[in-house]
Amino acid sequence: MFEIEIHFNPKAVATPLSNWTNIFIEKPNPVLRGPSQTWLTEGDSVTLSCEVRGSNTGWRFHWYKTAPYSPELVHVLHEKREYSLQLVSDSISGAGGSYTLSPAVLRHTGVYVCRAERGEPAYHTEFSQPQPLWVTGLFPASSVVASPNTNQHFTLDYLSLSCERSGNSTGWRLIWFSKSTVCDMCPSGWTSETGSTCITRSASSSDSGVYWCQSESGEQSNPVNITVHDGNVILESPAHPVTEGDPLTLRCRYRYKPSNISADFYKDGTLLQTSTTREMTIPAVSESHEGVYKCRNPEKGESPESWVTVRGWKG
Repeated sequence: MFEIEIHFNPKAVATPLSNWTNIFIEKPNPVLRGPSQTWLTEGDSVTLSCEVRGSNTGWRFHWYKTAPYSPELVHVLHEKREYSLQLVSDSISGAGGSYTLSPAVLRHTGVYVCRAERGEPAYHTEFSQPQPLWVTGLFPASSVVASPNTNQHFTLDYLSLSCERSGNSTGWRLIWFSKSTVCDMCPSGWTSETGSTCITRSASSSDSGVYWCQSESGEQSNPVNITVHDGNVILESPAHPVTEGDPLTLRCRYRYKPSNISADFYKDGTLLQTSTTREMTIPAVSESHEGVYKCRNPEKGESPESWVTVRGWKG
């Protein structure tokens, strides 16, 4: 926001300072549009678009990706989230307001924003709302190891997250995107044995977020979506992609055991089956099994949703 002073003088005579008026003009907020499904597989193609409503002529567009804090980066605050932004080096600054990742690869994992400018000297819009993109691959150089190995956890539970690769994890660090920021340090209240391992003995809902490992050279692991839930029901599902042909087991877990332990399992909002053992197994998964899952107990309610990724057979 910037301020302009306008002097009203209808009689062309000396006007007291009390007649000066301050007018505040809001900078335009560009709109960033992306895919409805933010979890992608290496090789997919995705296009992000940026537009300035009501005035689409003469704008040049810049694309940024969120990064851990560094003093030389651009810093913005959006809806109580604080971001450090790094200009995407291969983005095109021109008349077209689109940015295409084709093919998407692991290093494209992150959260994107756009901003437009025009004129000389340049007049900038605000930064857009953020657009996350999470890319999973077949052969990541490192992996986030979650213990217990599931996406969902109850508050107050033990939880460990670490970077693991063949050889050693020297030079790798755990990065996470939470409700408030992108950070390369363990969440508040966790202990850190090394930069690549974070442990808590009492998880909280604020620890929810997407975690991935990143090397000093910029290599990245598959991202892992961690949900810490303060309710009564969670869905235990694999933290990592499931390979085609492998079995997939889902379990409904309760904070307090109900008198009826049965569970309904849903995929993309549709009931798949009711289990009297609170467990459901797909003997051999295929691409059609990829989607959003949750479970529900008639007494305790339902779990949060989890995205299950199915990747092609390694061969």
